[in-house]
Amino acid sequence: MKAAVLNQRDGRFDVEDIDISAPISREVSVDVRAAGLCHSDLHFARNDFGTPIPAVFGHEVAGVVSALGPDVSEFEVGDHVVGCILQWCGRCVPCRAGRTYQCRDRSVTLRDPAQGHRLTRRGEPIHAMFGTAGFAEATLIHENQLAKVPKDLPFPQAAILGCGTVTGVGAAINTAAVRPGDAIAVIGVGGVGLNVLSGARLAGATQLIAVDLHPAKLELAKRFGATDVIDASKTDPVEIVRALSGGGVHHAFEVVGTQRTALQALEMLADGGGAYLIGVQAPGSSITVDIMAGLISTQRKLQGVYFGNTNLKTDIPLYADLYLQGRLNLDDLISREIDLTEINEAYGDLEDGEIARAVIRF
Repeated sequence: MKAAVLNQRDGRFDVEDIDISAPISREVSVDVRAAGLCHSDLHFARNDFGTPIPAVFGHEVAGVVSALGPDVSEFEVGDHVVGCILQWCGRCVPCRAGRTYQCRDRSVTLRDPAQGHRLTRRGEPIHAMFGTAGFAEATLIHENQLAKVPKDLPFPQAAILGCGTVTGVGAAINTAAVRPGDAIAVIGVGGVGLNVLSGARLAGATQLIAVDLHPAKLELAKRFGATDVIDASKTDPVEIVRALSGGGVHHAFEVVGTQRTALQALEMLADGGGAYLIGVQAPGSSITVDIMAGLISTQRKLQGVYFGNTNLKTDIPLYADLYLQGRLNLDDLISREIDLTEINEAYGDLEDGEIARAVIRF
């Protein structure tokens, strides 16, 4: 089958033929119909987080079940499914409490080396990144990482549910618990940031401030509920956010992944507000915060967000239903549908800020 393989840690993918094994145990074989290009994949493809290469990336994946391992109990051949980056065992204390995003034994979703490899090339193993490996014509995914969705949900829109939507909408609804009447700011309105706006709007926020460096993204943010937009290349976003919100917002979401924007999110807050760090940071990144002035005396909260505190088995079907009801905007997230061979060019446009999301169609 054709797949986009990372052979060097340079962020460039080579489209080539590889082999995929038959499903075992609780694995589900999925014919991929769409795979979203998330910036997190590119970040991991360029930075050494300890993941092996060669590897097939792609964690926003939607497709049709084609075969089942003997122990699969949740799916049937022909089901439409969405893959999610969240790996969870279902047995540890956090999982039993519904906090699957805090799973203590994510290796359950992966193969033991003695069981062979899911992906190979001329007999040599290829790493299936995040357990999803969606940049390919087919993939094998543990059933814990899959959610069934309605068959009338288009595959491109379905694919972005698996990361961009669960992370962004989940950050607003699950992590921050945005309430009606709240004011929020989002720093970085790419695919995830736009979903934060959607989630905050669903939760009843009345002031939604979008911050970015690209005018086209800020214009797009208005379609997702942004009431105010700030071009951070022309002004101090902290000063403007505090002025627009009458002293600071209840919630600030950082979706860029830099130390500077992380501190800006904290500085945008009203007393008692929460700053939520979503953007993937480079290994070893750190920030310095005045604990007394920045946190204690102002009662502010600084929190990391791991995929929107998502329980994928309930949240992905919920978001699919909201889309089909016309209450969750997924259509405007998809800037371009591409062929697998166009993956590198599309990632270049994503980095340049020209698009929110490109989706590979198979």
